[in-house]
Amino acid sequence: MSAGLLVSFLLVLTRVSGFFAFIPLPGGKNGPEAARVALAVGFTLALFPNWPALGGAMPSLGQLVGWILAEALLGAGLGLALACVNEAFLMTAQIAGLQAGYGYAATIDPTTQVDATVLLVFAQLIAGLLFFAVGLDRDILRALARSLDRQPPGQIVISGSAIDAILHMSAAIFSTGLRLAMPVVALLALVDIALALLGRLNNQLQLILLAFPVKMMAALALLTALAALFPRIYAANAREALRVAARLVGQ
Repeated sequence: MSAGLLVSFLLVLTRVSGFFAFIPLPGGKNGPEAARVALAVGFTLALFPNWPALGGAMPSLGQLVGWILAEALLGAGLGLALACVNEAFLMTAQIAGLQAGYGYAATIDPTTQVDATVLLVFAQLIAGLLFFAVGLDRDILRALARSLDRQPPGQIVISGSAIDAILHMSAAIFSTGLRLAMPVVALLALVDIALALLGRLNNQLQLILLAFPVKMMAALALLTALAALFPRIYAANAREALRVAARLVGQ
């Protein structure tokens, strides 16, 4: 095995590892370390036809370090672009759960093994299912293969427009999450107003005992009605993330 082939393997593995550090694979962050390493190495070997031809000469130490940093940066940028797709649904769950009172109902998050609200865990599971339903797992391999063709190791150039696109994609997390949660927030605001007026009409009613179950059931019913829109919104966000990834690799 030539020195150039070893350097090519190292650079591609660095890009793939940086990519998988942020990609929203269901259960990826909580899986065994050996499984994640094997997944990164497997993807690297699958991309063997796209490995760069560096020849037999070894680059200098400074040049190799610079290439590795550039590879890690590009891989992390690709992963962040696709991670924003899931984060929008998590933001929706956070906003709706806080208003509905689900913050008092915590459970164990299977991905991080820490306490999390019920709606947040539910949103993570739904986003994980949609990740495979829209075929985003297949698009990952295509995006990595295109990145090696368009931005071969040692020749990486990241434009300012690509960085700006990633920043706009990150900002879309909050806008998409707020737009999805706004119907729930508006409905719960109306419920609060109705309960306040009812309390003014009859001071003897124990509305505090009724407020939490009413708001939780109303939020859950409205989220169930909006569930039909989730696959369409997820697919649209995934397409936008792939366009950002394509811009990042100069396509």
